[in-house]
Amino acid sequence: MHFGTTPSGEPVERHVLSSGRMRAAVLSYGAVVQSLEVSGVDVVLGCGTLEDYLTRSRYFGAVVGRYGNRIAGGRFTLDGAAHELPVNDGPNSLHGGPGGFSSRVWRVADASPSAVTLEYVSPDGEEGYPGTLTASVTYTLTDDALVLDYRATTDAPTVLNLTNHSYFNLAGAGSGDVLGHVVRIDADHYLPVDSTKIPTGELAPVAGTPFDFTTPRAIGERIDDPALGGGYDHCYVLRGDIEVREPVSGRVMRVTTTEPGVQFYSGNMLDGVVTDYGRHAGLCLETQRFPDSPNRPEFPSTVLRPGEEFTSGTVYRFG
Repeated sequence: MHFGTTPSGEPVERHVLSSGRMRAAVLSYGAVVQSLEVSGVDVVLGCGTLEDYLTRSRYFGAVVGRYGNRIAGGRFTLDGAAHELPVNDGPNSLHGGPGGFSSRVWRVADASPSAVTLEYVSPDGEEGYPGTLTASVTYTLTDDALVLDYRATTDAPTVLNLTNHSYFNLAGAGSGDVLGHVVRIDADHYLPVDSTKIPTGELAPVAGTPFDFTTPRAIGERIDDPALGGGYDHCYVLRGDIEVREPVSGRVMRVTTTEPGVQFYSGNMLDGVVTDYGRHAGLCLETQRFPDSPNRPEFPSTVLRPGEEFTSGTVYRFG
């Protein structure tokens, strides 16, 4: 289905998927998950028009890349060569820069009633990244889950970190904030950050801190703790799964992933003006490699080389 046309004249498609009690709408613009209905309740924040995605979205439902999360100073060195990236988050590069994957029109490579595969070819030098990268994401609905599968190849060494930036509200999009949602994150450590949200390099224990979700805790219980710096926006070092429960509806979401980390973001920058959604109207669980890994050799590598294939999988399961 035609969803609109970008200012540069590229048509954008909208695909509706369904399976059992699950229904989703996916856009070719930004590979966006526009809506995700569980038994008729839309549990992700989205926009109604392409114009809103172009001007008002805060990465709602999009695949972010070439490098999701932050790279310090908008620069990194790979195989002795320095690469400069556009900075769009204070002094840092965020989510691939202002022309990242979330603002590109992807090609629909395959589609069925319950799945769609989107592909994007990022040319060498786009947003400062080396190598021509061919990336794809497949969204598959089962009777109780949304499954995400990423793949990518490159013709020259590059760095890559793909993730989906959906904001979840298990009570329903637009129903209020998520501070009452109860979260469990199976992680003993998180990555402390500096004032610009770049990791210090330490893997700090969560025990005894407001970052501890090894046992279920409400998001709002400790969100005003000064240690958080305005809310949750931190990467956790995963050892297992993640679970979110909305106590009024009883709706539960369980997240499993092949990735070593998850960025837990509590929607701190939503303002209720630009986006229509107020502060903390949704939470993000961005499964990924660690922020600033290209500058941190002690972190899991994000380097992709010719002849290799990047693969990553995440499942959002609802009960």
